[in-house]
Amino acid sequence: MSTLTARPAPTSDDSDVVAVETVTFARVLTSEWIKMRSLRSTTLTLLTGFALMVALGWLFGWATNVNWSNLRPEEQASFSQIESTLDGFNLAQLAIGVLGVLLVTGEYATGMIRATFGAVPQRLPVLWAKAVLYAGVTFVLMLAAGLVAFLGAQELLGTHGTSLSADGALRAIVGVAGYLALIGVFSVALGFIIRSTAGGIATLFALLLVLPISGLLLPASWREHTLPYLPSNAGATMFHARTASDALSATTSLLVLLGWVAAALAGAALVLKRRDA
Repeated sequence: MSTLTARPAPTSDDSDVVAVETVTFARVLTSEWIKMRSLRSTTLTLLTGFALMVALGWLFGWATNVNWSNLRPEEQASFSQIESTLDGFNLAQLAIGVLGVLLVTGEYATGMIRATFGAVPQRLPVLWAKAVLYAGVTFVLMLAAGLVAFLGAQELLGTHGTSLSADGALRAIVGVAGYLALIGVFSVALGFIIRSTAGGIATLFALLLVLPISGLLLPASWREHTLPYLPSNAGATMFHARTASDALSATTSLLVLLGWVAAALAGAALVLKRRDA
């Protein structure tokens, strides 16, 4: 006669246990890096910004050398070998800004932001990680772009060029990279505030392009109290040699731009805390 024995209740095997790790800033940063480099648009847009900086710098250097004899004496006297070869930042900032907005609004459009906030319920580390990561990537890439643009343009300028050891050359190259990195952070913050790709890009373009141009229509007494404090104008003063008596100093311009970035980050943090994904 056989006997029946009760089988022990099944227990979960160690392989079925999922380890939940603490959310740290380093892990959030790693996650954002994986997301950033997995997007094809990131590489293409960053390469576009790099190419614009280099190509326009070289173009300005070549065109100035070819047409030097046609320039008026006052134009020759006011010509800056450093500033002219870094003027590609005007278009590079648009590529950097658009990508910064897309890094955020793309997640909102696809719904991936819910998974992101599910993994990081505090939310603010996501903002800081995106800002820090994008600023670092942009600074390194644009520093290289500025250096290549400067060296190549000086060769194309021929006898009218200068060297990297010239007064203010290194400061200008580092300054333009720093400016573009701050614009990248500013655009990331705009993405969190507006959450719309079209709206974020339109707002960015208005601040960087439309307002500085429209401001030229203001009376002179108004222009000197408003235009220097716009983000793009303040940023340009950081690395341009400005001799006008009413121009902001490089230090003041940096503080103004930092104020814009800080205000945008504060607004983004407030929106993240108070609004659902």
